[in-house]
Amino acid sequence: MSFSVNTNTGAAVALQYLNQTQGQLDKTQSAINSGLKVASAKDDGAIYAIAQNQRGAVAGYQSVLNSINNGSSAIDVALSAGQSISDLLIQMKQKALAAADTSLDTASRQALNANFTALRDQISTIVKNAVFNGFNLVDGSTNQVAALASADGTRHITTSAQNLKLSGAIVTVKTTSTISTQTKASALIATIQTSLSNVNSALAKLSSGAAKFSIQATFTQKLSDTLTSGIGNLVDANMAQESAKLQSLQVRQQLGVQALSIANQAPQVILSLFR
Repeated sequence: MSFSVNTNTGAAVALQYLNQTQGQLDKTQSAINSGLKVASAKDDGAIYAIAQNQRGAVAGYQSVLNSINNGSSAIDVALSAGQSISDLLIQMKQKALAAADTSLDTASRQALNANFTALRDQISTIVKNAVFNGFNLVDGSTNQVAALASADGTRHITTSAQNLKLSGAIVTVKTTSTISTQTKASALIATIQTSLSNVNSALAKLSSGAAKFSIQATFTQKLSDTLTSGIGNLVDANMAQESAKLQSLQVRQQLGVQALSIANQAPQVILSLFR
């Protein structure tokens, strides 16, 4: 054993171990503070890169969900409009049937016609106001509503619009149709029935589109949740393990400080040689 006042190997070794323990302690403390075992590329570059790519995908799917929800809302508005129009056509058919009665007096027919034209005009009002986020799927202004279906923006989900305006292919009742006479009323009954059948068919198509959007939204949410769980598996810290590790490292740190203190006292032995 050699004694030197210039070189204290024991203290140097103790200091190396203490620094190593302090580094591990800092890493554990960071994991506890952030909840992440890989909080930056410095912790683990490969895992961090994978996690970041997956975070990008999750962010993309959130945009997909927003797009699908917007499309679903537009379809829901169209469905509400279509249902209201269907109800109005039923009432219009009732008025037309009543006005087709040959025994009806003029005053009664005029009252029925007034009600009929009010119902007819209400269809136009509903069609005009069935707008969500700039989309109107029942006035013929657009052919379809489309939404994102993939995080890279390459795939879309669509639903066809249904033009429910008066004098159209679906609602064949004219904007000028009336039941002011028995002849007009009788002739209009079949037209209204055809329009009613067409509107109900259009509602079925819109409903199918709404179901398609709903299914896609559910799938997208599940996929986003799965990716989020995968990211957690990669980077989340196990708090129970980190807590146990923290306790262990704190003990090691205290022992390291004691070991360094003892090693620093070793040169004092040299003084006894000169007594």
